[in-house]
Amino acid sequence: MIKTLTKHGNSYALVIEKPILDLLNIRPDTPLTVTTDGKTLNISPSDEEEDIDDEQFQEILDGINGINCRYAKVFKRLAE
Repeated sequence: MIKTLTKHGNSYALVIEKPILDLLNIRPDTPLTVTTDGKTLNISPSDEEEDIDDEQFQEILDGINGINCRYAKVFKRLAE
């Protein structure tokens, strides 16, 4: 099967027909794993959550710490 990309806003989308989605048991809310070897694009249903690396985890923590510092008084009053 040969497919072409479809313009979707400022991006491009690959439209996957319903029979293929049904075959793979993919619904709109199914997480998909997208990988590449530099020449091919592989898309498959994911059985698990995507892992985040240490740098992404640290960014998340920094964001939470910033929120905690910014709203510390409000959080303290809510906890009382």
